[in-house]
Amino acid sequence: MSHNVYIKRTKIKAPVEKLFAWHARDGAISRLTPPWAPLKMIWRSGHGIQKGVKIAFRISLFKVSMIWEAEHIEYLENKVFKDRQVKGPFSKWEHTHRFIAHGPQNSIMEDKVEFKLPFGFLSRPFYRFAKKEFERMFRYRHRVLKYDLENHVDKTPKKTILISGSSGTMGSILVPLLRTLGHDVIRLVRKKENLLKDELFWDPYKGILNLENKGPIDAVINLNGVDISRGRWTKKQKQRIIDSRVFPTRLLVEKIKDLDHKPEVFISSSAIGFYGEREDKTLNETSKMGDCFISRVCKKWEHASMDAQKAGIRTIQLRTGVVLTPAGGALKRMELPFKTGCGVRLSHGRQYMSWISMDDAVSGILYILGHEKIRGPVNLVSPNPVNNKTFSKILAGIFSKKVLFVMP
Repeated sequence: MSHNVYIKRTKIKAPVEKLFAWHARDGAISRLTPPWAPLKMIWRSGHGIQKGVKIAFRISLFKVSMIWEAEHIEYLENKVFKDRQVKGPFSKWEHTHRFIAHGPQNSIMEDKVEFKLPFGFLSRPFYRFAKKEFERMFRYRHRVLKYDLENHVDKTPKKTILISGSSGTMGSILVPLLRTLGHDVIRLVRKKENLLKDELFWDPYKGILNLENKGPIDAVINLNGVDISRGRWTKKQKQRIIDSRVFPTRLLVEKIKDLDHKPEVFISSSAIGFYGEREDKTLNETSKMGDCFISRVCKKWEHASMDAQKAGIRTIQLRTGVVLTPAGGALKRMELPFKTGCGVRLSHGRQYMSWISMDDAVSGILYILGHEKIRGPVNLVSPNPVNNKTFSKILAGIFSKKVLFVMP
């Protein structure tokens, strides 16, 4: 095989027609983009994967931002589609997506990339590194594709879902997943001009939100809230943290409970900070709240959602743990210091962390959407909490490093 050709094949338990059609759905590109990849789609001309469709990404390589533009140059339904770089970081890039029937209920997904690095012969030492990165990327793509097709796609009726906080770390992963599963998503945004078809303007601080013209809404997912780990907790910042959670939740509840066609379910974010610092005690949804600032924030946050429940809407308070993803949040901030051997343990390291992977977090939300008996507070965490000492040691080990420093 040529040094500039990469091929990845995976068997998937899905008819080839279903597998091919999935790739044409809105959100497919974002769903297949690894969370660590330094690229983001910024525009596209046309829809789906038909010949002639163009897509552009903003890509960051070694802190240098550039545009990567590709065009679909071949299309044969249920067989193949191909895209080629028009402008970007490679001297050549052609990606062939091939779909091979393997009996009536199984398929083979084949991705073939023919590429050339820039700078001619000077790039030869970097081809091995490039293929290693391709393997990492396509292993992720095929894992996600296989899991979604075999476990999620066409498993639940199509819904219209309203989402706040769609540009946040969790929202940016959840929205493409919902779209590739066939759901219609309406994203609440703070901009007024140049709204896209799936966007709806709102201002939760001024009480502005008009849902009357959006037709029946089946579910509402509320993910609003400023990042509590940014900035010092001054009196002003604490009020921002509270307001960014309470005002949006209160407005959503006020609007949806007055609709003629009320949503079936309202999923509103909260956090396991509700319980406060409880050392090594095992906690469940019936445990009492803690006595600290974040506990009080979560109490007010959850209280703002209660009127939806009183109006007969199935309401869930999503008490989320530390969500781990290289796309953002805690793990993204810890990645660089731990990767360079500068990771730290916090004091004695006995503080417990109830964590959850991003994949499990969004899958948990899907599960809640489809199970009508679930209501009230739900702890969205893995069943295996670890203390900070253990977590730090494992994270450092992933990068073949050790934890040498302790932060008071």
